[in-house]
Amino acid sequence: MDPIPSTPGEDNPSHLHPTTPSTPSTITPVPLPHLSDHLSNLTHYPNPLDSNPNYHPSDGFYISPHDVIQSHILHDLSAGAAEAASLAYHRAGPRRQIHFQPSEVVAAIVTCGGLCPGLNTVIRELVVGLWELYGVRRIYGVTAGYRGFYDGEAPVKLDPKMVHDWHKKGGTSLVTSRGGFNLGRIVDAIVDRGFNQIYVIGGDGTMRGAVKIFDEIRRRKLHVSITGIPKTVDNDIGVIDRSFGFQTAVEMAQQAINAAHVEAESAVNGIGLVKLMGRSTGHIALFATLCNRDVDCCLIPEDPFYLYGEGGLFEFLYKCLKQNGHAVIVVAEGAGQDMIPRSPAQKEERDESGNPVFLDVGPWLKSELKRWWDRDHAGELFTVKYIDPTYMIRAVPANAMDSLYCTLVAHSAIHGVMAGYTGFVSGPINGNYAYIPVQEVAEAKSVVNTKDHTWAWVRSVTSQPDFGKN
Repeated sequence: MDPIPSTPGEDNPSHLHPTTPSTPSTITPVPLPHLSDHLSNLTHYPNPLDSNPNYHPSDGFYISPHDVIQSHILHDLSAGAAEAASLAYHRAGPRRQIHFQPSEVVAAIVTCGGLCPGLNTVIRELVVGLWELYGVRRIYGVTAGYRGFYDGEAPVKLDPKMVHDWHKKGGTSLVTSRGGFNLGRIVDAIVDRGFNQIYVIGGDGTMRGAVKIFDEIRRRKLHVSITGIPKTVDNDIGVIDRSFGFQTAVEMAQQAINAAHVEAESAVNGIGLVKLMGRSTGHIALFATLCNRDVDCCLIPEDPFYLYGEGGLFEFLYKCLKQNGHAVIVVAEGAGQDMIPRSPAQKEERDESGNPVFLDVGPWLKSELKRWWDRDHAGELFTVKYIDPTYMIRAVPANAMDSLYCTLVAHSAIHGVMAGYTGFVSGPINGNYAYIPVQEVAEAKSVVNTKDHTWAWVRSVTSQPDFGKN
């Protein structure tokens, strides 16, 4: 592929500035890192999609640096309302010119952290996309997370034939691990193996690692582009609408809640207790509750609750039992952590990713329920059935909607990297795929707003107490 002349700033959105005459004063484009920020005399090539028989690029097919997506699309048009500036992210998609000669690309794909539905689908779509869209033939899978760059087995050569059915499998065929982040050794390995495109799939801790790798690549002035693909079944990564695997998790949680409901309904004074994933946020518990409609109480980290006294959990459950004969509770794993007794050592304990180690709220709450009943209602029949479907949910393949998401986010990442962008994340913002600086994603959190309509909807469905008010 022959290089072509370039226009300064044509492919680098960082040249855009809020004061650009064509940019409305209320829209502020977020600068997006590009290889040209730390490298000079980059070569441009025509996009091979021009000659791809499956594509027929026409006007508007290629995305320009001026195409942006607003972070906020709701506006107050009332008289006198102040018009706040709106951040805008650069739209994801293919660019007319690329900065990598496909025959010279050596791509590395790595999965880090815990499992999530859709991991194998993302890997598959990255491999097939690089191969079919851009003609890249040297694609490698780094095994065992970040430590796989410098320790253990050599990277695995990947091609469409090898990964053709990976989307049907749960987990990650590349194997994953937590921790193992050694910046110097990772970047040295990237250089030694000749990788010039790095695709990192993981959660917020993994994204923080990607930020450090990106900074070190810039410091060394390497012709290497790195992109992150956010992976968190908890859906706790900020900026983007949601992360892949979340919809599958909500769907799979229905089986556990339905089972808990059957168990509770089939017993005298029966309670079905289901623990769902959600360390710092209760998105899965919230949406699983809304989808199911048989849940009597949804407990999440963002809404602290208490057990005894007026307006407490136990008073509410007793009313449910007297009225309906049974009750179903859904609790997120991060809920109630401040009430679970723990030693000073346990308070300081961290996992390999640096996250606080949570105590298991499910068995604790089950024990507290039995203690309450034995104390206040001795002699009366009472049953608690506890279900923890965590690993059943994490290990399944992505459902149809998450599979589609995985394809779109993988192809978006490929288009961005081939265009020379680096240090970014692909993801949907208000339904449109965008490029977001990885540092912003690593720092942002998506939490449940207990003051908005969605949480009010949960309380209207469950009729549970307003613990905060009480």
